[in-house]
Amino acid sequence: MTRPKDLDPSSNPRALLGAELRHAREKSGFSQEELGCRIFVSGSFIGQLEAGTRRMQPDHARMLDEALGTGGFFARNCKAAAKSKYDEHFAEAAEAEGHATAIRQYAPLLIPGLLQTPAYARAVNRAYDPTTPEETVDEWVDGRMERARLLDHPTKPLLWVVLDESALRRETGGRAVMAEALRHIAGLARRSRAIVQVLPLSAGAHAAAQGALKLMEFEDAPPLVYFEGVRNGRLEDDPAMVDQLRFVFDLLAADALSPEKSLALIEALAQDYTHEEHP
Repeated sequence: MTRPKDLDPSSNPRALLGAELRHAREKSGFSQEELGCRIFVSGSFIGQLEAGTRRMQPDHARMLDEALGTGGFFARNCKAAAKSKYDEHFAEAAEAEGHATAIRQYAPLLIPGLLQTPAYARAVNRAYDPTTPEETVDEWVDGRMERARLLDHPTKPLLWVVLDESALRRETGGRAVMAEALRHIAGLARRSRAIVQVLPLSAGAHAAAQGALKLMEFEDAPPLVYFEGVRNGRLEDDPAMVDQLRFVFDLLAADALSPEKSLALIEALAQDYTHEEHP
């Protein structure tokens, strides 16, 4: 497996934990695959822990301490590395997203978080839990906008999104909110900051008809796929599964409108929402 680059331990607790894990593993003479076998995970998972793209769970920390003879270091420190502003089911995926060099995503029902405006994010989060206090919703929206700031970099990560047409036609937050949201997506596409394709309703049945899909690639760790459901989600790193789902994404992109035609449709829908809001 490719040796990861040196990490900056001062950047975050997870990077420190990953750097210490790599040091302890190499000192013990284990490969990533050998250490993974000892704690019942894949070698890819060990690589992701070392790169800081995966969260170390308490049971993994305990087994690592036993396998590496680290005197409880990982058990003591994994809680600090696990702290997150995101919901438990999404925290690991959101944090991995920040390390990704490429993100490919299919969004069947809603505009995905990285492409959302504050108003659209507020409408989604309010629908997620109508009884939540307003200040909590504010925190959720701020967290989502902070995630989207990774697009402030002019080229990294590569973001390629296939949007189902139903996500563009699902009126979320009102017509003015939808018009703003679609103009925002069009702006990202026109600035070449994201590749955006629309999977039209006329495409009928397709390779990802059963749900959403997000693939993430990293410079110094194996790729991941994230599955999200109703108030739950999970990351998978099985190479065969990742390859299969990359093929699924390729099929979706082939079925979708070209980026140029997709942009034209998005801008036309934005104009329609604007005119319907102000007849």
